[in-house]
Amino acid sequence: MSTHASDPLAALGSLPGVADAVDSVRKAVDRVYGHRVMRRRSNEISSEAALRGARGSAALSGADWALEEVRRRTDFSADAEARTVGAALRLGAEAGQLLSIWRQSPLRVLARLHLVAAGDPGTSVGRPRLDGETVDEPLVTAPLPMPAEVGGRLDGLAELIVAGGEAPALVTAAVVHGELLALRPFTSYNGLVARAAERIALVGSGLDPKAICPAEVGHAEQGRAAYLAAFEGYLSGTPEGVGGWIAHCGRSVELGVRESTAVCEALQRGAA
Repeated sequence: MSTHASDPLAALGSLPGVADAVDSVRKAVDRVYGHRVMRRRSNEISSEAALRGARGSAALSGADWALEEVRRRTDFSADAEARTVGAALRLGAEAGQLLSIWRQSPLRVLARLHLVAAGDPGTSVGRPRLDGETVDEPLVTAPLPMPAEVGGRLDGLAELIVAGGEAPALVTAAVVHGELLALRPFTSYNGLVARAAERIALVGSGLDPKAICPAEVGHAEQGRAAYLAAFEGYLSGTPEGVGGWIAHCGRSVELGVRESTAVCEALQRGAA
């Protein structure tokens, strides 16, 4: 991600397809927030969105469990898939506790997210990887940036978040997600952390203040192949590629909205 504009994130709003994606997401979010069930039971919708978002994020990281299995299971230590699902659930629960810190110290939040995902204070947990450390991220096989580059780009991303600016929430969230996937700054769970950070950016921006629009659901619904193809566009750095990634993230938010709208409808019918 590179641009010479004075407000780099805001400048991305002029990329192909981005303005339409931003407008479509805003309308979709407004519709679900206007649902009559939201006036009385928004906490239930938020809890269900966190659960379904965690399931979707885990699915993209190789643990594609049925929603009811995620809901039923209590032990997430048995194997690699279970640990992935457990990590996703912990991140979903933790994200809301970090909103007040995000705009002041996003790097602290990212460190905390990795610690929560890993579940133990190992020597490489909660800090960017060092020279010689390997990365366990089976979904993304793009070349790994060197640790020195990772540090510089993380600092740059943090500066953009702290500075704020005029960029739409969708643009900021998509760039946060894309940069973290590109950098894979931690030795593990980078995909889960990237998607959790995207959620924090969407919620913290005010676009989705009650956290009821789980983009992770939409990323999973569109499938791994589409996710990776869109991410390759982001990595290309071309206007079309970056714009396509932002539009893909926008469609994911819309699909998350559709999921939560269905939950609202079920609650209204008394079926959930």
